[in-house]
Amino acid sequence: MKSGLLTFYRVMAYVTAVLLIVLCLAMVLKYLWPAGSATQVFGDTWTTYIGIGHGYLYIVYLFVALLLTRQLRVPPVPMLLVLLAGTVPLGAFFAERKVTHWYEQSRAEMSLDGGAADSRSASS
Repeated sequence: MKSGLLTFYRVMAYVTAVLLIVLCLAMVLKYLWPAGSATQVFGDTWTTYIGIGHGYLYIVYLFVALLLTRQLRVPPVPMLLVLLAGTVPLGAFFAERKVTHWYEQSRAEMSLDGGAADSRSASS
């Protein structure tokens, strides 16, 4: 398994999480200020732009997260939680740490298995 996919996943997780947090802040400006005020209009405009950007990038996040979790053979329920993490503020940060841990654990297991296979072939 290539580390490039993990790196791309990590970038997408952080971008998705940051955009979702900024979207939430823009929504506060949009809905908690008086209608027609400069702050409310600013929030309304940025909610649209950030919402669209987050939506498109979330689709990329879903695709990359699905590829990576399938390669790591993650069970269906944790996989679903990783996929949904991009819809919860701060969720993608936690999912990214967990997926990185799974990746490192998988690499460690592969190196142990590879080392055992090499020693068995050398002794034959």
